[in-house]
Amino acid sequence: MTSGGYALAAEPVVAAASDLKFALDEIARAFRKDTGQSVRLSYGSSGIFATQIRNGAPFDLYMSADESYVSQLVAEGHTRDAGKLYAVGRIALMVPSSSGMPVDPGLKGLAAHLKAGKVKRFAIANPQHAPYGRRAEEALRKAGLWEALKPKLVYGENVSQAAQFATGGSADGGIIALSLAKSPQMEKLGRYAVIPADWHAPLRQRMVLLKNADATAEAFYQYMQGPAARAVMRRYGFALPGETP
Repeated sequence: MTSGGYALAAEPVVAAASDLKFALDEIARAFRKDTGQSVRLSYGSSGIFATQIRNGAPFDLYMSADESYVSQLVAEGHTRDAGKLYAVGRIALMVPSSSGMPVDPGLKGLAAHLKAGKVKRFAIANPQHAPYGRRAEEALRKAGLWEALKPKLVYGENVSQAAQFATGGSADGGIIALSLAKSPQMEKLGRYAVIPADWHAPLRQRMVLLKNADATAEAFYQYMQGPAARAVMRRYGFALPGETP
């Protein structure tokens, strides 16, 4: 059960949006313990994965952070069916533990630090192919900060890399996936505040089995819809299908 490229292996390969990194690692361990089966997890940008699938990448299951990518692949005939909505994501402002910037849902602390010239670099995922980057842009526009921050932005290839920038010294903070901010690994590195859900379009995350999916991939797809996986997803801050956020 490793992250990385899509080298052929006995285990089916799951192409997963990088906001799932910590939650899905945990779910895959539980899946292996409960079923004796395992999957290979490959994390990255939802948009880049969609392009790779079109080009024949041997993935079995695609877990996108934006259901529109799944819809496109469905229309193009790359999938078994229309897939399932598995979560709705949230975004958060996160700053390193050493930062003096206040973190608040309305981004007032960020605005004050920006006005005072204390923000040199600010991290988000690349909006061109990362859904969490697009939602970060929407939130910054809502706060009236986009134009002032734009020259200071550093873009992660995906939201996981943006989170590394936001907490690792490469930036003064960033807007990342709440699921990453809530992980024990990330909580040690900084402070965060959840941005209001109505500041951006919903992060409706959909998964779908691809044409070459095997029985283990099908089993993991079903496991993701079961109570054990849903409990993990809920703990990492995701809203779940059929539940009130």
